[in-house]
Amino acid sequence: MPKDTTSLDYVRRIDRVITFMSDHLDEPLDVPRLAEVACFSPFHFHRIFRYLAGEPVTETIRRLRLHRSTGHLIKGNRPIAEVAKRAGYGSVAAYTRAFRSAYGVPPGAYRRQGRLVPAPTTTEPEDTNMYEVTIREEAPLHLAAITHKGPYLEIGHAYERLQVWANGHGILGPQTRSIGVYYDDPGEVKPEDLRSEAAITVDPSVAMEGDIHPLDLPGGRYAVLTHKGPYAELEKAYKWLYGTWLPQSGQEPGEGPCFEAYLNDPRSLPPTDWLTEICLPLKPAA
Repeated sequence: MPKDTTSLDYVRRIDRVITFMSDHLDEPLDVPRLAEVACFSPFHFHRIFRYLAGEPVTETIRRLRLHRSTGHLIKGNRPIAEVAKRAGYGSVAAYTRAFRSAYGVPPGAYRRQGRLVPAPTTTEPEDTNMYEVTIREEAPLHLAAITHKGPYLEIGHAYERLQVWANGHGILGPQTRSIGVYYDDPGEVKPEDLRSEAAITVDPSVAMEGDIHPLDLPGGRYAVLTHKGPYAELEKAYKWLYGTWLPQSGQEPGEGPCFEAYLNDPRSLPPTDWLTEICLPLKPAA
């Protein structure tokens, strides 16, 4: 089998593993089982996965489960023991240690606070000054994207698949931007029906295959809000942007969906330091 064909085959097999992990997060996910999904020997699977995904398979599983649990803590009323079990931990104590290590606070405190990064101190009511918004011109973006249908908080597995595909094709670089496109209002659409796209910027010459497809975002005027903290807390920023800032701004929303630009690497930084730009399209200035 030619080298390029072999590389593409490896990408597809690891992509299949990431999809399987996402669909079976509540089940035991050990290396022999995942190696069988990929049709690799367990002796070699973890090395191939680490090369294409950029981290050990156990770290990917741990991160996906912990990330999902933040949504359960903020939005749900499940007992922490149930959240811990769904995150793959045998006890609340083990889950608490892992969550504190990743997020800096125990899960109970995070549930009570509802956010990791405190709101800015201001003499005005919090809901009028929670964030800063700038208006700027954005250049058009050419993207490689994977469509995600379901809760927005679960889009992470699509990014894991993009990482594998991009690493396998050697197209990741310092200028690559990670973008999320969100089409629906989670307050109006059922979680299972929400539509979004996980995407990265690519050169127009890059060929795509399978369910990785080209996606173009138009340039123009955007209102840009920078959010600091876990992705599970972004919904608050959207509510403020649409419910407080937009009506008071004198601006009109333009055609097309919002998109998010992820400014730093969630794998190498604590969630308190994650930076996300929410980009709301605006009509041209009069």
